Amino acid sequence: MALVLHYHPLSSCCHKVLIALYELGLPFEPRLLNLGDAQARAAHLARWPTGKMPLLEDDGLTVPETSIIIEHLQQRHVGAVRLLPADPEGALEVRLWDRLCDQYVMTPMQALVAQRLRAPAERDARAADEARFSVPGGATPPA
Repeated sequence: MALVLHYHPLSSCCHKVLIALYELGLPFEPRLLNLGDAQARAAHLARWPTGKMPLLEDDGLTVPETSIIIEHLQQRHVGAVRLLPADPEGALEVRLWDRLCDQYVMTPMQALVAQRLRAPAERDARAADEARFSVPGGATPPA
């Protein structure tokens, strides 16, 4: 199979790529990443040194980063559905909303979820507060 997606189901970034793959109707092989397993982590780092996910392999080409993967799929695997507007202004607006959602919604949310997944004794209240207060319009940090 030409497309292999390295992903984890708890990652919203991975879900964005899954949506793109399903919308385009592309066959792909999903490979679940278990970064808690030393051997799996080492293999993933050999594929992509930052160790981030999702990661797409496309006929020998390694494509990292969610937005880049989606644009790659749009360009290389044309389907019946356009993922990004053809006009430059529309495409920039999509990219803006993509970045806003990632930076101001998903990143803080993932930080909060990560804290809740930890054992109570291992939670970092300051990290949770920083994530909570980084949301525009969110709570104001205590003085």
